[in-house]
Amino acid sequence: MIVACLDLEGVLVPEIWINVAEQTGIADLALTTRDIADYDELMGHRLRVLDEHGLGLADIQRVIAGLTPLPGAPEFLDWLRERFQVIILSDTFYQFADPLMVQLGRPTLFCHDLEVTAAGRISGYRLRMADQKRHCVAALQQVRFACIAAGDSHNDTSMLGQADEGIFFNPPRALADRFPQYPVAYDYAELRTQFLAAQERITAS
Repeated sequence: MIVACLDLEGVLVPEIWINVAEQTGIADLALTTRDIADYDELMGHRLRVLDEHGLGLADIQRVIAGLTPLPGAPEFLDWLRERFQVIILSDTFYQFADPLMVQLGRPTLFCHDLEVTAAGRISGYRLRMADQKRHCVAALQQVRFACIAAGDSHNDTSMLGQADEGIFFNPPRALADRFPQYPVAYDYAELRTQFLAAQERITAS
């Protein structure tokens, strides 16, 4: 049995923080793991900027309420579910992701939790565990599932490396050049082709 493990933002849905930055006009919130690879450093930066501008969870949720999956993402996910077990492994937070999960037909999602005060201020966050994407793939492999993983950013590379097969989806050019061992797909048609090729390699091994 093969499990497809997908990143969320940049693969199935827009980057939430980039949209928050665009709608609030706060450019400092546009940074993602494509820009700062260290997740704790990135989140510390985000929380400081939110505090500086007096923004809370409700402000971010209002932005998210207006977002939709990337064009073609629901259809790709439906195609994937017909052929594989599917798990979304993301470094987002349940408090952000839920409206988007509804639009995607509620796939299984493993992510993190925010710490929010009674006044709605985001005071911190609780990681499920450090490097949880890689650990999830490793745990699946321990119970004898093969894994094909797809992601787009720095924080996906350990997951891709752990998986039986790893695929980049529309990554920054510098990242793809740094990890040339992973095939690259730039749209969902190419991603389907890469998943089928990976499936063939796993089945033949």
